[in-house]
Amino acid sequence: MPDLLIELFSEEIPARMQARAAADLRARMTDGLVEAGLTYSGAQAFATPRRLTLAVEGLLAASPTVTEELKGPRADAPEKAIEGFLRGAGVTREELEIRDEKKGQVFYAKIMRPGRPAEAIVAEVLDHVVRNFPWPKAMRWGAGSLRWVRPLQSILCILTDDAGEARIVDLEIDGIKACNTTEGHRFMGGGQFAVSSFEDYEAGLKRDHVILDAQQRADHIWHDATSQAFAAGLEVVEDQGLLSEVAGLVEWPVVLMGQIDEEFLGLPAEVLQTSMKEHQKFFSVRNPATGRIERFITVANIESADHGATILAGNQKVLAARLSDAKFFWENDLRIAHAGMEEWIEQLSNVTFQRQLGTQAARIRRIAALARDIAADVGADAGRAEQAARVAKADLSSEMVYEFPELQGLMGRYYAEAAGLPDDVAAACEEHYRPLGPSDAVPVAPVSVAVALADKLDTLTGFWAIDEKPTGSKDPFALRRAALGVIRIILDGGFRLKLDRYIDAQLLRHKISLNHAKASDDEIDTLEEVLDEIADHGVFGAAFWAVMDRLKEKDGGPDTEEGSLLRTVGDLVPDLSTDLLVFFHDRLKVYLRDQGLRHDVIDACLMLDGGDDLALIVARAKALGDVLETEDGVNLVQGFKRANNILSQAEEKDGVEYSFGADPKFAEVSEEKYLFSALAKAEDEIAKANAVEDFVGAMAAMAALRGPIDAFFDAVQVNTDNQVVRRNRLNLLGKIRDICLQAADLTKLEG
Repeated sequence: MPDLLIELFSEEIPARMQARAAADLRARMTDGLVEAGLTYSGAQAFATPRRLTLAVEGLLAASPTVTEELKGPRADAPEKAIEGFLRGAGVTREELEIRDEKKGQVFYAKIMRPGRPAEAIVAEVLDHVVRNFPWPKAMRWGAGSLRWVRPLQSILCILTDDAGEARIVDLEIDGIKACNTTEGHRFMGGGQFAVSSFEDYEAGLKRDHVILDAQQRADHIWHDATSQAFAAGLEVVEDQGLLSEVAGLVEWPVVLMGQIDEEFLGLPAEVLQTSMKEHQKFFSVRNPATGRIERFITVANIESADHGATILAGNQKVLAARLSDAKFFWENDLRIAHAGMEEWIEQLSNVTFQRQLGTQAARIRRIAALARDIAADVGADAGRAEQAARVAKADLSSEMVYEFPELQGLMGRYYAEAAGLPDDVAAACEEHYRPLGPSDAVPVAPVSVAVALADKLDTLTGFWAIDEKPTGSKDPFALRRAALGVIRIILDGGFRLKLDRYIDAQLLRHKISLNHAKASDDEIDTLEEVLDEIADHGVFGAAFWAVMDRLKEKDGGPDTEEGSLLRTVGDLVPDLSTDLLVFFHDRLKVYLRDQGLRHDVIDACLMLDGGDDLALIVARAKALGDVLETEDGVNLVQGFKRANNILSQAEEKDGVEYSFGADPKFAEVSEEKYLFSALAKAEDEIAKANAVEDFVGAMAAMAALRGPIDAFFDAVQVNTDNQVVRRNRLNLLGKIRDICLQAADLTKLEG
């Protein structure tokens, strides 16, 4: 069984495209070969800056001969239909076979498709793969029509048999004829050389200073970098993304460590690290004793006679120029920070957050108001939370963040510290963006938590207010991430927040702004009065209309401009609030499913107690999930569903609701009387447990009903001929339903 070796040799492939391109080459070639009948035992793909390589082991020498059987028309079909079948199948009438079937005699044709040699199939598949390769960006060059990421220079394509004999696959693509030669390093290689197998190919490349495997290049870089840093008493700052990128920039990595000029060592470590990574692709080398970045690691693609001295000198010169810019930004920014950052905050009035949602300055005012409202629920000082929110995004106007946007927040902390602001306010400038992803830590300091929640809730309510919601896989404003951030902050911190009140308040702020951009002082006063009511009551509708009733007593009443405006937006906000809460529930279900909770268990607990206290939902869901792991829990659900089904059918038939009036005096058997007693006990225990949020106790009390309910159904017929007894038993089932639903909505459970 022969082995296949393919190399597509070109000008430099961008590092970010290499891994995906290697995977695409492997998948598309092997899929094409298998589809054509050529199976194989293994395949590996590789990428360097100048080549994509595929090695396929144990390939069939030829595709097998295949016999197909085609069913044709009936024997008495029109002649034209039979002739069409003959042409399509490529057979004569004499070669057809007639078989008896239920609907009559039918023609069948047996077609033998002979196998094809591997060489022909490989040429056909490779031609198709190369011409249709899914590069993110591709180019044409010269007079040819082929598109490739960079000009394709040669194609190595050989089949090596068991005896070690290699033959070139007969193939030509856009004037490039397949061959059995390649070349090594651009500068240190010895020119073209022939290969006869993958082992020969890999060894030849290494002799000519090319490490084919990207992981081997990365391992070599990391080993040499950490060894050089360790020898100097330092450590390399780990960065897997940078390591992968640099491994894609070189074929023969040569690791060199350079010195950062003393004048730049006072820059924040993150500034040095970001500047070197983004502009130069340098690794940062840190002094573990001080935390300062003191040196850098660069990776050359060539060995030099002076052991890299000239390369280092050139890199240090370029780096000094880059860091001079960073130092200039830092010193300018510090001057503004020392003055209190007011200049930056004022500039945010000219920075648009979103066309409909206004400027960053307007957004900051909303976030500050909401952070102050949230503070008490997360144990933060309201004044500090508001102060932190007002300065949290000031660094967006700084020169450093303009140059390095990825440093937003972090630089805010540095500048807040330079401005002399309290430590928790400075920390919130950085931490309020968290979590940035599923593996990112959530903020824990109370002020940071208040600002982070306000920031994310303002984003969500804002885009809900302008009807820019995620659809399908599209989420351009990262609203799913924002909702998950709110969920993680609340659950990880163990906070008890009634989300509905904050959603209502912020939606009202947005709607007032959208409906009346230039609000008068009276309107603002009225708005704040409404928001105060929301904060006190926690329910938008009642709070809003209570304020509207009081407005009637004022001059002009609700017919004034501000009164009319508030009434208009008041009709809009509750529906939006409900819709956004449903969005939170969907994100919560995804989050909890990843932690092992069944989706139907979560559904059973979502809407109890309003559904806006996420910590309450989770505590109840976990307790229900634990109960459903027990035999009593499983059987109770079945008993509940049996009771609910009988009850629902009877209510539909009779046109009444059986939810009250069950009386023990009409009980005829002991099992019936026992159920009355058990329900009374469970109702009391569940109510007491729910009152103190002892959901484990509530679920246990509910599960204890399993025995009495089973015994009841074994002993009695609910729909008896005695109508008094029937109604009493149906009301008893209604009592089962009502009591169980106090613990969880068991109707949502599957099975």
